[in-house]
Formats: sequence, C-alpha cells, structure tokens
Amino acid sequence: MLQMKLCGDLVLREKCEPVTEITPDISSLLDEMVKMMNDQNGVGLAAPQVGILQRFLIMKCKIGNDKEAKVYKMINPEIVEKSMEIVDMEEGCLSVLGSDDLPVYSNVSRPKYVVIKWTDEKGEQHSNKLSGYAARIVQHEIDHLDGILFIDYLSPVKREMVMSKVRRRK
Repeated sequence: MLQMKLCGDLVLREKCEPVTEITPDISSLLDEMVKMMNDQNGVGLAAPQVGILQRFLIMKCKIGNDKEAKVYKMINPEIVEKSMEIVDMEEGCLSVLGSDDLPVYSNVSRPKYVVIKWTDEKGEQHSNKLSGYAARIVQHEIDHLDGILFIDYLSPVKREMVMSKVRRRK
C-alpha cells in the first residue's frame, strides 16, 4: 500500500532517476497512484510523493481534443519548450497539508504553456502543447520529479505563511 509523503520528508527533495524499462511493477504503481489521487480529490501525483524516486507521474485533465478530463500516466516526462509569458494561478499539493489535513494553497507564477513529451504505460511516445490548467498541473508534477515543491516559488513572506499552516498540522 502506497503512503503519501508530506512536506518535510526528504524524499520530496530528491531528483528522480529515469525509468529504463516499463515493468508490470511500474504499471501497478501507476494504477495505485490513480486510486490514491482520486481518493484524495487530487489532479496530479508524482512518484516521489509516494516515496518512489523514478520519473513518472499521473495527472487528470483535458489535453488536446478531450471532451472530459481523463487520467494521463506519464513516464519520463520532459518539458521541451516553455512560454515566455508567465501567468499566476493558485496551486496546492497533496504533500503540503494544513492543520485540517487539506492542501494549503498559494498563487504561483509559471509559464503560460509548455510543450511536453513523455512515454505512456504501453511504451508509446507522446508530445503535446499544454496550456491553462493542464500546463499548470504538469509543471507542478514534473517539479516533484526534480525535488522542487511549489512553495519554492513563493516569496519568503508567502512561503512562511504557507509553512506556518503546515507546522500547525504537526
């Protein structure tokens, strides 16, 4: 059974290793992560958030011509292009919880769009330009693969406000 790693756990600050082979174990982990994300009403989850230091993530959103949000399982995702235009949007994280056991939110500035390439669980290669909510989610989750949390983008004052809520949880 996977367990969510919370802010303060050092595994969240580690850089993940690329996946060299898509094994049944990886597929099983991806499925477990989807269940965990859905159970916690999340929209994304990266491997280090469940203590696994490999480059894979899941996210639930609309990409391209999707009519409804669906779950994407991304192995070795990579941002190959970023917008020069920056937008602010509120972000939270299943690993950064307040005293009510719910994510703590704050505005974060990120590129408006990104072009991303990844491999799916069947070994097929994909490439898409993501904007809006999808771009926000994938940037947040890829940051997890590099040991970066959304709080790292905040000013010292805003970061302290978020962390004071996190500390009250403990």
